[in-house]
Amino acid sequence: MRLFSTLAAAALALLPASLARAEQGITDTSVTFAQVAALDGPASALGLGMMAGIEAAFAEANAAGGVHGRKVRLDAFDDGYEPDRSAAHLRALVDGNAHLGIIGPVGTPTSAASQPVATAARLPYIGPFTGAGFLRDASHGNIFNIRATYAAETEAWIAHLVDGLGLTDIAILYQDDGFGRVGLEGVTAALEKRGMSLIGQGTYTRNTVAVKSALLELRKADPQAVVMVGAYKPVAEFIKLSRKLKFDPVFVNISFVGSEALASELGAAGEGVIISQVVPFPWDDSLPLVARYQAALAAHSDAAPGFVTLEGYMVGRVALTALEAAGRDLDREGYLAALGSLREVDLDGVSLQYGPGDNQGMDEVFLTRINADGGFAPLRAGEGS
Repeated sequence: MRLFSTLAAAALALLPASLARAEQGITDTSVTFAQVAALDGPASALGLGMMAGIEAAFAEANAAGGVHGRKVRLDAFDDGYEPDRSAAHLRALVDGNAHLGIIGPVGTPTSAASQPVATAARLPYIGPFTGAGFLRDASHGNIFNIRATYAAETEAWIAHLVDGLGLTDIAILYQDDGFGRVGLEGVTAALEKRGMSLIGQGTYTRNTVAVKSALLELRKADPQAVVMVGAYKPVAEFIKLSRKLKFDPVFVNISFVGSEALASELGAAGEGVIISQVVPFPWDDSLPLVARYQAALAAHSDAAPGFVTLEGYMVGRVALTALEAAGRDLDREGYLAALGSLREVDLDGVSLQYGPGDNQGMDEVFLTRINADGGFAPLRAGEGS
């Protein structure tokens, strides 16, 4: 995917401006968004999953005639989950002026680098795959979230472990960057609210699987549970090594980990691992949203149903809702106004609520666990792992 993006950019640079791009990504027959996300490397399943879900939503709309007669398209650019690359892509996209907005970016450190570039350029920034609090500042005017915050996820963890299961000794493994520290702050706050504190902390470096030192330190603390704020490859490495060393606390993960990728990496070691989610269960086709998502994914993608692709599909649907509201006479400012005017967005029975000063559609957090067969099951409050 990185090679595709590089070649595409080089080819565009050789074309006359009138042929290479449409101003703001808009022509009489099409409108184009850009995604900047990890498309290879240790977090690639997240970027690729978001891309598949967004493309399924766009393809579904295109099959029905598009939006106001325009087909909706997506260009994807690989940042490798590295902030500098993410910001560089955003600057190039702003200079190129060939996209209506940014959709489905992945990660806290990458968003921290790219979002200010988008905000300064008044470029819509839709559906970032992160629960970081700084993206919930609606005063920026260009950021529109779907998912609950990491603070909500970490509170749900501690409510389950402490209030539900009665555990008292909790440790944390986190990625040593802005993403991990947001999770650390959330866990610390949730414990402090209950008069408690962490009994151990371990860290690892982003885009590595160097977790052994953290594991050995945390094992000394003998926690009943380890909550984890990281990407799927290092988290899987930590859990697999823990199982080999007979270190077997309750493991709890944040939604960003990428549930399907984590389960695949873990194999038999994954049974009982808990993961918090911010979208409904992707296999519950009794929900009209899920049934429609499954049909769109099957018709327009090779991807299997899962939490990340469902989130991407929902992000795509919100972007399309605003596109419909913006009307045929489309420009970026009009589209931003349409996004800012969203209030209740009904995605086939799942309601997203926006309003003045509120740029986050959903607040719900759902707990799940990995089954012995590598699949997933909803976890009810107080139910053991």
